[in-house]
Parts: sequence; structure tokens; C-alpha cells
Amino acid sequence: MAGTDSKQPLVSRAGPKVVLIKAQMGENIGACARAMANFGLHDMRLVAPRDGWPNESARPMASRADHVLDRVEVFAKTEDALADIQYVYATTARQRDMSKPVFTPHEAAADMQARVAAGEACAILFGGERAGLDNNDVVAANAVIHIPADPTFSSLNLAQAVLLVGYEWFQTLDGVDELIRPGIKSPPAKAAEIAFFFERLEDELTKGGFLHPPEKKPAMVRNVRNIFQRVGLTDQDVRTLQGIISGLIRRRGDKS
Repeated sequence: MAGTDSKQPLVSRAGPKVVLIKAQMGENIGACARAMANFGLHDMRLVAPRDGWPNESARPMASRADHVLDRVEVFAKTEDALADIQYVYATTARQRDMSKPVFTPHEAAADMQARVAAGEACAILFGGERAGLDNNDVVAANAVIHIPADPTFSSLNLAQAVLLVGYEWFQTLDGVDELIRPGIKSPPAKAAEIAFFFERLEDELTKGGFLHPPEKKPAMVRNVRNIFQRVGLTDQDVRTLQGIISGLIRRRGDKS
């Protein structure tokens, strides 16, 4: 799906570094850059890329995420790429027999956000397409991000892994909710406004014969009120509901 360039990025370039170790193909590096740009990650580091860098095969797959590719830093060794990093996450689809904290991508994103907010430099390691991270690279990490997948087919390609972790990171950022539910949000309705709506509704239901027989009316009123209270009515919701009641009254020809 093509995106647009008309909007400003949601976040500044203060997120974790994405470190690709021994990536084999420029196309895959480009796909990773696109996944990063989708989810507010901008700093990529390459460790010993098989086909060298720069690699023009990356640009078509990046789909205009050139700002990520133009910032790429290249290192000969993993330890060099992590020299200025304070907390490292190693991403793997395989369980590792090492005594380290193990996070899901969701858990890691929350931990990462807290560390970045506190000023820590963080990095996420991703292994090459053929075999992923080797144990020496995992040893260099402070924690493991385990991506749970069907054990009969748990292999992810490089860009998929970056996309999954990047998505979870993005969900921790301020302003994401506005992307999902854009527009001006109505504040919660005041108790007095809700009470007035309930009074009008009860009155109209009584006139319409719904609250019958009389001995069941209190329980029926409570049930109706509970339906609306569970919703968490906003100010706009109450105004709309009041308008509905007024419209029904007008249709009936009752001016009360």
C-alpha cells in the first residue's frame, strides 16, 4: 500500500538503532528500511553486509525510505556497532539457552520506550537471512526479544522481523491514537447531562408502554441505564441521543 508524503513524521529520530548483522542482500536491507520508516525508526547500522555498502539494490525495495538509507552506518564488527550503546536487544525466533531477560516484542517495546525516555541509547540486533543471529551476537545483548511463531514454521525473513518489532515500538509513542481515531475527541459527558438524558428516556419509554408492568419498571430502568453506562458516553453522544428523543417526539406530534 502506497503512503503519502504530505504529513509530518509522528516522532523525532530518538528511537533505538536497528542493527542488521551480516545482511546478505541489498533488497532485504531496503525492505528493512521501509519497515523502519513505517514505524518511526530511522537509524540503521550494518555489520559486515555481504554485498557491501552502499548498495543501489536497496533503494527500490525501500519505497522512498531514502532518509533511512542515507543515514546508514557500516561497521566491520558487532562490538564496533554497539560501542556507544547502553542497552542491547537481540531478536530471534529461536529459544536460546542463555540466562538473559526474554521479552516478547510487545514487552520489549515498553522496556525500550522507558529506557529511551530516560536518555539511554538502545539498539536492536537482527541476524542475517540465512541463519539469524549467532550465539556470539546474542551474548553481546542485554536481553532477548523472542518472536513467538508456529513451531512448525517459525522462520521469519529479515524485514518481517524488523516490521514486527518496529510496530510494537510505534504503539508506545505519543500521538499514535490520533492516527487510529483522528479528529477532535468529545470529552466524557457530565453526570448531570447523563441524568437528564435518562429522565427524558424513562419518560418517553413510559409513555410508549415499554416499562410495563409497573412492578417491573425499576429493574427495567436499571437495565436500560446500565447499557448506556457501560458505553462511557461522551458529551457528543449525549447530545446525539437527546436529538434522537426530540426527533421521535416531533414525529409523534407530541410537543412535550
